[in-house]
Amino acid sequence: MQTGNDTKMVAPALEKYAQGPIAELWKRPGLTPRDRSIVTIAALIARNQTIEMPYYFNLALDNGVKPREISEIITHLAFYSGWENAASAVAVAKDVFANRKIGADQLPPASPSLLPIDKDAEAKRAATVEEQFGNVAPGIVQYTTDVLFHDLWLRPDLAPRDRSLVTVSALIASGQVAQIPYHLNRAMDNGLTQEQAGEVVTHLAFYAGWPNAFSALPVVKEVFQKRPR
Repeated sequence: MQTGNDTKMVAPALEKYAQGPIAELWKRPGLTPRDRSIVTIAALIARNQTIEMPYYFNLALDNGVKPREISEIITHLAFYSGWENAASAVAVAKDVFANRKIGADQLPPASPSLLPIDKDAEAKRAATVEEQFGNVAPGIVQYTTDVLFHDLWLRPDLAPRDRSLVTVSALIASGQVAQIPYHLNRAMDNGLTQEQAGEVVTHLAFYAGWPNAFSALPVVKEVFQKRPR
C-alpha cells in the first residue's frame, strides 16, 4: 500500500483529501466502521484493486469483521465480480491471515449446514428468471438456482444482511446499475435501512468514483419510492 509520504511526493492534494474528507467519511454515523469496512473491501474486490487490500483487510479485522466473514465475502464475489477478482483477493488475504496467525479453525467450512430457504420467495424468483431467460441461456438459469440461491446465499458464515450489503456495494462499485433494484430490495428485506443504503452510495463515491455513485442514485431513489412506507 502507498504511504502518506508516498502520496505527498506525487500528489500532495490527494494526501490532504485523505486526511480530511476520507477520514471524516469513516466517522459518519450512517454506517458503523464494520459496515464501512465491508463496503470498502467489496468495492476493492469488485474493481480488482489489490494495492490497497492489505490495509483495508487489516482495518476490517480491527473493525470487527471476522476472518470467516472476509473468506465468505471473497467467495461470494467470485460469483458477483468474477473468479479472477476473487483469486486476486485470495492472494492478498493469504498474507494478511498469515501475518495475523489466522488459521483454518477461524475459516468457514467448505460445505456447512445451510440456512433455511424462503420457499415462496425463491419459487417466485426462479419462475420469473425461467420465464424471462429459460429459452435464452438455460445453463445460467439453472446455475443461478442451484449454485447461487440454493447454496451460496444460504451459507451461514455471512449474515444475509451483510451478504446483501456486499452484493449491492459490488454492483455500485462496478457500475452494474441494472442489477441494483433486485438486490437493493433484497438487502432492505434483509435488514438494511434506507439511511444505511444511502450512506453506502456516499461511501462508494470516494472508493468507486463519483460517476458510479451518481449512476446508482436514480436507481436507488426509485427503489426507495416504490417500497411501502
